[in-house]
Amino acid sequence: MRAQFIFSEVFNGFRRNLTMTVAMIITTAITLGMFGGGLLVIQMADKSQKIFLDRVEMQFFLNGDVSKADANCRNTPCTTLRAELEKQPGVGSVTYVSPEEGFQQAKEMFEETSPEIADQITQDTFSQASFKVRMSDPDRFDDVYNAFSGRQDLGVEGALDQRELVKRIFGVLDGVRNAAFSVAAILAVAAILLIVNTVQIAAFTRRTEVSIMRLVGATRWYTQLPFLIEAMLAAFIGSVLAIGGLFLAKIFFFDRALAGLYGVNIVPRVTIGDVLFVSPWLVIGGIVLAAVTGYVTLRVYVRE
Repeated sequence: MRAQFIFSEVFNGFRRNLTMTVAMIITTAITLGMFGGGLLVIQMADKSQKIFLDRVEMQFFLNGDVSKADANCRNTPCTTLRAELEKQPGVGSVTYVSPEEGFQQAKEMFEETSPEIADQITQDTFSQASFKVRMSDPDRFDDVYNAFSGRQDLGVEGALDQRELVKRIFGVLDGVRNAAFSVAAILAVAAILLIVNTVQIAAFTRRTEVSIMRLVGATRWYTQLPFLIEAMLAAFIGSVLAIGGLFLAKIFFFDRALAGLYGVNIVPRVTIGDVLFVSPWLVIGGIVLAAVTGYVTLRVYVRE
């Protein structure tokens, strides 16, 4: 009987405050949807980092004297540098790039993107030999880079750290994530205010019933629980709508807008598993938000 009464009161609350409840559901759905989108971007950034760190290289450039005197890297200090690089822990491969090879690679790269620049490139522009080092253990990248970037005794004149490019890419993803979380935070404030107003109005419209129940011995929890369940149920419906929105975003945004990047394995694919991983957190977050807000509202505004 008690359970039947509580759920009938919840139903009556939905019916009496339909417009406020619908507004709360929609606002909660958008809030949780933006928050879920931010979580998906975090997952994408983590997977992207693994992809890029597996590919990223460091490059050590030899000075002009060594490059000209030993273009094929058959004598010291070039051979010594190669040997020391290869024996470093975490190094996967060491590739020597002669001045001629460096010139051809630069020519081919710019011919595809900027032909006018490619026409200006001459052999003298790329007169330095270099070593390209790819790591099998990305965690040791700094150790190797710092150890050899200043080895002038081995002919090293400069070094290139490709992680700077990776950081710029992650900076874009971080910006998208921060924007999603910022919008979600603003909408969360709106959702909290709507929950507060909905609970207050529901309690006010049923104030006579609550007063009578209190007079006949009903506990405070028993009289206030329907309002709390009403807010939590609305948040649950909103979280379900948010999850549905994420599935639609995966199909109509991620899969279509990022199809070209998926094909070349630059950005990892957002999968159904990623959305399912995020979904429980949205449900829990929505219910907890409604429960805490509803409880505080009842304690502050409904004292009898």
